[in-house]
Amino acid sequence: MLATLTACGSGGSGDVTLKLVAADYGSSGTNTSKTYWDNVARAFEKSHPGVRVDVRVLSWKDVDREVAEMVARDEAPDLAQIGAYADYAKADKLYDVDSLLSVPTQANFLPLLSRAGEMNRVQYGMPFAASTRLLFFNEELFDKAGVEPPRTWADLKKAAQVLKAEGVKYPFALPLGSEEAQAETMQWLLSGGGGYRDAGGSSYEIDSAANVRTFQWLKDELVTAGLTGPVAPGRLDRQQAFDAFTRGEVGMLNGHPTLMETAEKAGVKVGKVPLPGIEGKAKSAMGVADWMMAFKQNGHRKEAGAFLDFVYQDKNVLDFSDRYDILPVTVTASSAMAEDRKHADLKEFLEALPSTELYPVGETSWAKVSESIKKNIGKAVAPDTDPESVLQQIAKDARDAEAAE
Repeated sequence: MLATLTACGSGGSGDVTLKLVAADYGSSGTNTSKTYWDNVARAFEKSHPGVRVDVRVLSWKDVDREVAEMVARDEAPDLAQIGAYADYAKADKLYDVDSLLSVPTQANFLPLLSRAGEMNRVQYGMPFAASTRLLFFNEELFDKAGVEPPRTWADLKKAAQVLKAEGVKYPFALPLGSEEAQAETMQWLLSGGGGYRDAGGSSYEIDSAANVRTFQWLKDELVTAGLTGPVAPGRLDRQQAFDAFTRGEVGMLNGHPTLMETAEKAGVKVGKVPLPGIEGKAKSAMGVADWMMAFKQNGHRKEAGAFLDFVYQDKNVLDFSDRYDILPVTVTASSAMAEDRKHADLKEFLEALPSTELYPVGETSWAKVSESIKKNIGKAVAPDTDPESVLQQIAKDARDAEAAE
């Protein structure tokens, strides 16, 4: 296929330009993802003179909305690297992965992530970046307070109490603001033995007894006890919490690999353990994947497939992972990272990934459910509300979203 593309470009009638819209994983202009994509695009073009790649990189605050607006105007890009694929797959706007990728590329995705990219047992979403979550703690603050990394909820509360007594501003930072509340919520639900879906994954179970118990504990034992800092959790966004952690103001929070690098560059010594459960390690950790997809509108299936085969070569996957401390999504790149001593600090994240639980991204209802969580979950730990009633409202929104599918 690659030789055919090189020889004929767009069937011999002229160049093909692939339009790629991608999310920016950088924190500033100096480490923008556009640099990565430009390098990959230019390298691909050298061996495929009949194909150009036009790269547009947007912030995570804008990219999903911008792509949705492009699709609504019948101006879909050829490729989009964004947060969700299910709505586009349901609307029959995407190529399935079988028709795009070579067999070696497709078979190299981590199985958990391949399955998460499926709708009705057909894969449309290609995992692009992945991460897992661990409990981060400031080792210097812990040493000063004389406390050990927590293994249970009771340990976590006790450590937070000691940290508060030592004057730590945020003993445990609990960001339930709108930015990324669905992630923080899922981590806690899993640690309490629950989750967003029932055990078989057939329906939402957001107001389950286990989930209600989890948020009642958070409200009573952490928030009302004054152990989550000066900003109400419903008003604390993830980035605010992460920034406070890098300033040395946070004792504990749930973090991902990128935060680890940022904090250590700022001089914070980061400890990492699995998020505690009620009586020990949580039943599973939360995993997150971002997605690549190819739109049918412009008819550039072969060219898009050739570019994606190039993108998913180990050198490119590892280059992106190195830049942003993101976990690779392929078997061979994951193995290479695990064997590389310079990535020793990612070992716990890599080991956790194969058994993590992901958002229900294959459900077209998930986008609306996620929005309801972002909007409402902070109220579950507010002084004058009942956690169960808040979870029941989110559960109703989830049922309504499923019924509308």
